[in-house]
Amino acid sequence: MPVKITTYIPPDSEPVSEKFINYIMLGGKKTIARGIFNDMLKEIERRGNKTPKDVFRRAIENAKPSMEVRPKRIGGAVYQVPFEVSPGRQQMLAFRWILTGARGRKGVPMYKKLATEIQEAADNTGSAIKKKEDVHKMAQANRAFAHYARY
Repeated sequence: MPVKITTYIPPDSEPVSEKFINYIMLGGKKTIARGIFNDMLKEIERRGNKTPKDVFRRAIENAKPSMEVRPKRIGGAVYQVPFEVSPGRQQMLAFRWILTGARGRKGVPMYKKLATEIQEAADNTGSAIKKKEDVHKMAQANRAFAHYARY
């Protein structure tokens, strides 16, 4: 009979938080990633926000792209064709851009870098939002090729 493996999920946790913790995690060190996430929430609260989870959710929502471009080869030429982004990919890109922005900062602990990046994304500023706007500009610039999306 196969053994079913279950993982411990804290009672105050939610699926988006757990998914983000998995993205923070490097080398299978989930307890360290969970510690970074919890310290980040405490840091956001220390900076004057009463509801750090709401700030986190707002940051993720603000960083989600609605359109992106994908290369499509048609008749020997490669076109950058704009596509709508699926909800799962939207979340994945938002997580990735926020973490990349946080990891790019130097000189302070990861939880502080992450707290800063999350707060900036919640305020519609920061590197994750800039990346989202760049992707949207690229899709807007290439909307002439949108009719190739059906091929």
